[in-house]
Amino acid sequence: MGSVIRSAGMRGFREVVEQFGGDPAALAAQYRVPLEAIDSDDVLVSDVAMARLLEGAARELPCPDLGLRISEYQDIGILGPLAVAVQNSPTVGAALECASQFLFLHSPVLRFSIVPDPEGRAGEVGLCYGSSQGTPPRQATDAILAFAHRMIRFLVDGPYGLHSVHLSHQPKAAAARYAGFFGAEVRFGQPVSLLRVPRSLLDRPLAGVDGTLREIALEYLHSHFPEPGRVVAPQVRNAIDRMLGTSPPRIDSAARLLGMHPRTLQRRLTAEGVTFEVLLDAARRDAALRLLTRTDLPLQQVAGLVGLSEQSALTRCVRRWYGTTPSAVRVQDAADLPPADGPPLPG
Repeated sequence: MGSVIRSAGMRGFREVVEQFGGDPAALAAQYRVPLEAIDSDDVLVSDVAMARLLEGAARELPCPDLGLRISEYQDIGILGPLAVAVQNSPTVGAALECASQFLFLHSPVLRFSIVPDPEGRAGEVGLCYGSSQGTPPRQATDAILAFAHRMIRFLVDGPYGLHSVHLSHQPKAAAARYAGFFGAEVRFGQPVSLLRVPRSLLDRPLAGVDGTLREIALEYLHSHFPEPGRVVAPQVRNAIDRMLGTSPPRIDSAARLLGMHPRTLQRRLTAEGVTFEVLLDAARRDAALRLLTRTDLPLQQVAGLVGLSEQSALTRCVRRWYGTTPSAVRVQDAADLPPADGPPLPG
């Protein structure tokens, strides 16, 4: 582990902790997880910090089945726009392939693969979810595999022929708790964590799908979130959008969120013909336009939310972008503003 993960995976954490009489905010602070990460789906959090929070909370509450419990508060909606493409796929196999292709939206290190059955049975396969940087700790493993189980049940509207579950750790909760949750035999201390299912499950058609809606969702995902290794500029822009108003938007911070060295990120941006400064300026421009035309926030606050320290800096930027003042932009319709100056952005 050692990358970032979208905070949607923490949905349900607050509710479970409070059920056990714990203080979610105090636990988040103790393990250096931003408080907003336990109440919002779209905060990028260190996966190491999140895993430590889950392990620490499970120990201190105590709640040894914490990972299973929080998964019960999660549904396919935590996948964001990816959920539309997944649930409108023609078959279970196509849905899983779609989820696998875009898992990087939630963390660059999350991986899904279909592997041969670890017990060697020709009619079965393993659905393996986890991290490319090693086996996640116990609670994170439980939460990931429990969500996968619940997602497949949702897609097929009921049981899907799960034969058994392999978990790489030894249980802290009673083994019967795991068997009851998954509705199947659970084996611990295995080399890989996975769900053992019939191979035929992959060809099982999904009901009520809308092929057109799926294509629209896939087009949106491909255009806004290109696969890692192809185009990095849109990923940097996405990282900047998340940093604005919450932390200083610097290239080293963006590189850390994307799991790469700042010099590597700079070289890749240069190869794509863009700079971090151009992406940052575009992000500020779009955020400022949205805040000025859709809210009544004071200009000083707008400046802060786009990562500028002074209202005067906002005024200078708006003049450069639109040739007028922030106050003038506020009273105009966005469609009536002249095109903002600046080079076109890739992706």
